[in-house]
Amino acid sequence: MLQNTFASLNATLSPEPYFTTSVQRAEFRRAHYTRALQCLVSNVQADWLRRLAAAQRIELWDGLFLHGPPEQALLVLMEGIGSLRPSTNLDHLVSITERFLQSGRLADLLWSYCLETAPSDSPQLRETLLGRIVALPDLTANRLHPHNKPLFLPRQYYPLLASEMLTALERTCQALKGEDGTDCSLTFVAQTLGKVCIQGHSGEYVVLAVLAPRLSACTHSDMVWRRVCWKLLENVPQRWIESVLNGLVQAVSGPDAFGRIIGNLVLTNKKAQFVITHKLLLLHYKYKTQVLRIVLGYLAADRERRPLLIQVLRSVSQAWANPSAVKHTPLEQQLYVTKALLLSVNLLTDSELQELRSELLQCLLGGMQSHLDSNVVQIRRVGMVVGECLSTRMDISGTKLKFEYEQDEDTRELLSLMTPAVTSDEPVNGEVTPTPQKASSENKTGPRSSKTDPDSDLDSDDELTPYDMSGDQEISQASPPRYLRDCLETLISSEDPARVELSLRVAESLVRKNAFATREISVQLTKVLLHMEDKYSINGFLSLRQATMVALAATDCIPVTQYLTTEFYSLNYSLRQRLDILEVLALAAQELSKPITEKRDPSVGTAANTDLTLYPGDNPVHWRQVVEKRIQSNTKRLRRGATQPLAKATPNRYAPVAGHFFFPLLRNYDRPQLTFDLLGGDHLVLGRLIHTLGLFMHLAVNAPVIAAQMGRALLDFVWAVRYHADQMVRRGVLFAVCSVFLSMPSQNLLLDFSDQLFETRTWLADVAEGDPDADCRSLAIQSLVLLDKSLKKQLQDPQALSPES
Repeated sequence: MLQNTFASLNATLSPEPYFTTSVQRAEFRRAHYTRALQCLVSNVQADWLRRLAAAQRIELWDGLFLHGPPEQALLVLMEGIGSLRPSTNLDHLVSITERFLQSGRLADLLWSYCLETAPSDSPQLRETLLGRIVALPDLTANRLHPHNKPLFLPRQYYPLLASEMLTALERTCQALKGEDGTDCSLTFVAQTLGKVCIQGHSGEYVVLAVLAPRLSACTHSDMVWRRVCWKLLENVPQRWIESVLNGLVQAVSGPDAFGRIIGNLVLTNKKAQFVITHKLLLLHYKYKTQVLRIVLGYLAADRERRPLLIQVLRSVSQAWANPSAVKHTPLEQQLYVTKALLLSVNLLTDSELQELRSELLQCLLGGMQSHLDSNVVQIRRVGMVVGECLSTRMDISGTKLKFEYEQDEDTRELLSLMTPAVTSDEPVNGEVTPTPQKASSENKTGPRSSKTDPDSDLDSDDELTPYDMSGDQEISQASPPRYLRDCLETLISSEDPARVELSLRVAESLVRKNAFATREISVQLTKVLLHMEDKYSINGFLSLRQATMVALAATDCIPVTQYLTTEFYSLNYSLRQRLDILEVLALAAQELSKPITEKRDPSVGTAANTDLTLYPGDNPVHWRQVVEKRIQSNTKRLRRGATQPLAKATPNRYAPVAGHFFFPLLRNYDRPQLTFDLLGGDHLVLGRLIHTLGLFMHLAVNAPVIAAQMGRALLDFVWAVRYHADQMVRRGVLFAVCSVFLSMPSQNLLLDFSDQLFETRTWLADVAEGDPDADCRSLAIQSLVLLDKSLKKQLQDPQALSPES
C-alpha cells in the first residue's frame, strides 16, 4: 500500500501520461506538491517510512524531491534542514539537497523562470527563494557545522551556481535561435546575479570569475550572446548594479570584452553611468591600474561613448588640481586619480586634445602648484611626472617640462601609462626585424674590409692592450690641514677649491681627535659651516658639512647647542638652513644617547709583559673559569638557553644636556617674522620641528626627571596644532605623542595629565578611525596602545593608588 502511494505520487510528477492528465499534473504541481513534501518531511521519523528498503527509499521518497518543481523542492529542503535536529533524518535531507545540486536542478530552476513556466508567485515568495539560493552556504553552515558538506562551502557552491547560470543563459540563446522563436525572460537570473554580488561573492573563485571568461568567449563572434548579456545586465535591479559592475570590471580581460558584455549600458542606465564614470575613477581607489585601463578603454572604444570620456577627463582633471583634495585625501587615492588622468589624456585624439587644451593647461598650472607646495615627497613627484607628461602630450610651444627627481616604482608606473598598451591580438615587432640584422651585418663587414686594406699594416696599434686607468686618482698639490684652527682659516678665507675640499674632509676627524682645541673655536666653526655654500661643487658636500657640525655639537655640546637653537628663530635664514639646524641637533642627540664604547689598542700594555710567564695559580681569570666550570658541571638545568654577558653600565651623556636641546626650540614658535612664519605657511619646518622635539623626548627615556618636564611642555605645544591641515605636521604631532607616552614615567603621566587623558584618548581614537593619511592612523593606534599600557600598569600598582602618592 505504501509503495503504491509513493509510486502514484511519482507518476503524477512524471511527464509521461500513465494515470493522469496534463491538467491534473499541473494542478498537483501548483497546489499540492509543496504540501505533500512538507508532510513527508514532518513525518520523516514515522515507522511506516522505515518499512521501505534503502533502494526503494532512494527511488520513491527521494525522487519526489528531485523530479518535481525545483523551486518548491528547494524551499522545502532548506526549511527541513533548518527545523530538524541533528540525526540520521537530517543527514538524509542533506544528502537529498546535495543530489539536488549535483543533478543540475538549479539550472532547471533558473530555466523555468526564463521560460516563465514557474507558477505565479508573490514578490515575497520570490525574494525568499532568492535568499535561499544565494545564502545556501551560510544557512547550511549555521545548521550543520562542523559536519557541513564540501559542496555547500562557498568555494564550491558559488562556482557551481555560476555554471548553472551559464547553462540557463545557453538554453536561452538556443531558444532564441530556434525556429519557434521562444520568448525568454532573464529577470530572475539577473536578480540572482545581483544578489550574489551584493553579498560579496563576485570576486576571485566565485561567480563572476566563472561567468566573465565564458561570456567574453561566447560574445566574441555571436551577436545573440551579446544581446542576452546586455538584457541580463539591464534587468539587474538598480540597488545591485554597482556590485555587479565592480566585480565584472575586475574579472574581464580587457576593455573589448567589457564592452561586448555590457554594451551601451552606460548610456541607458544612469546608475551604471555614475558608477563607471565617477565611482570607479574617483572614489574606489583600491583597484589595480588594469581596472582603469578597462573602464577608460571601454569609454573610448565607441563613438557614442566618447563624450563620456571627455566628461570623465574634465572631472578627473578638476579633482587632481583641487588644492583641498591634495591636502585631505590619502596618497593612494591621489595616485589612483593621477593614473586616471594620464590614461584619459593618452586616449584623446588630436582634435579632442585641441578642444580641451585650455582646460588641461589650467589643470596643469594649478595642479602642479598644489602638488609642488606639498610637504610630502611622493606628492611632489606626482606633480612633476604629470607636468612632464602633459607638456609632452600637448606640445606647448614646442617646449617640454623636465624635472629632476628620484624615480621609484610609482613614478615609473605613471610614466609608463603614456605608452599605449599593446594587445595580444596585434603583431609585435612585425616589420622591423630586418633593420637591425642589416645594421649588424654592416657592422660585421666593416672590420673585415679594414683588414684587407694594404695600408693598414704600416702603423697599426690595434693589437696593443690599453692600460686600465679606471682606478687612478688625481694627485693634489695641496696637503690637508693638521690643526683645527688651520682648517677654520682655510674654510673662511681660502679661494682654492682643493684646499677647501681637503679641509672639509678632515674637519670631522680633527674635531673628534682634539676635544680641547675644539672647545676653543666650536661656535665659530659651527657658524662658518652653517653659512657655508657649495661654491666649488664638492662631492658629498652636504654630508661632510653635516657630519662636522654633528661632531662639534657632540664634542662641545652646550655652547654649540645654544648657538644653533638661538639661530633657529633668527632673521635672514633660509628654510634649508633651519632644517639643517634641526637635523644636526637630532643627530647629535642620538650620538650622545648611545653608550660609550671604549676601543683599546691590544698592543698597549702588553709589551712589558711579553717576557713574563705567569704561574697558573696567579692568574685570577684562570681560577674563576675553573670554579665556573665546576658549578656548571654540578648544576642540573631543565633547559639551557643561550647565556649572554650582562651589559656594562655606562654614563648617559644626553641626560644632563637634554634640556639644552629641547626647551630653547619651544621659545619663539608663536612669533611670526618677515621671512619665517612657523604657524603660518612654513608647514615643512613646523612638521620637522615637532618630529625633532619628539625625538628628543624619546631619547630622554632614561632621564625620568627631565623627561617629565619635557613631556608636559611638548604636549602643551602639540595640542594646539593637532588638527593641522598638513599631514606632515599631523604625523609629527602623533610621533611626539607616542614619544611622550613611551618615555614619560607612568606615574607622572597619570598625575600631570589626569584631566586631559580622556580628551586625548578620544582624539586619538578619532584620528585612528578617520584620518585620511595611513601613517597618521598607524601612529594614532600605536599611541592608544602605549597610553592604555601605561595606564593599566600604573593602575595595577598599589603604591600608585595610595593616598601618599
